[in-house]
Amino acid sequence: MTGRVVAVSRSPSHTLSKRNEPVIELRAGLGVAGDAHAGPTVKHRSRVARDPHQPNLRQVHLIHAELHEELRARGFTVHPGQMGENITTADIDLLGLPAGTRLRLGPDAIVELTGLRNPCQQLEQIQTGLLRAVLDRDAAGKLIRKAGVMAVVVASGLVRPGDVITVAVPAPPHRPLAPV
Repeated sequence: MTGRVVAVSRSPSHTLSKRNEPVIELRAGLGVAGDAHAGPTVKHRSRVARDPHQPNLRQVHLIHAELHEELRARGFTVHPGQMGENITTADIDLLGLPAGTRLRLGPDAIVELTGLRNPCQQLEQIQTGLLRAVLDRDAAGKLIRKAGVMAVVVASGLVRPGDVITVAVPAPPHRPLAPV
């Protein structure tokens, strides 16, 4: 299974939206060089307040471009990086992958999926109703979080728009992604 990188983004401060870049550097065990959320321990403010020594399972945030397309069709104006993602992907069902899946991004970088992004109220700053739009229910009534996945960096490398993404699903039994 392969896909591609649509955009790469980062922000040196704790802002919701991240600026698109021509290239980002992923650093093993840390995250995106120059991004406020990089580091071996948690950087998200709410998690730091609870326990600043927790491991950072949210070093890299990935969102599928297909979500942006779905949201635009529903009247929202969203662009890569605007919802806080570092990497916007295409042609991969990110939400359907199991925990532990590894994505090779370009020739060298590898990230391992740790869980789902739990969307927060900050999305309402982009456009009213956006938070509700990235939440859904399946046929059984179970909550579906569509705001992307989180990952840790296991191999360093540069990532650029247009890079190929190769998917390596772990051996069964698979664990579904859960919020981290």
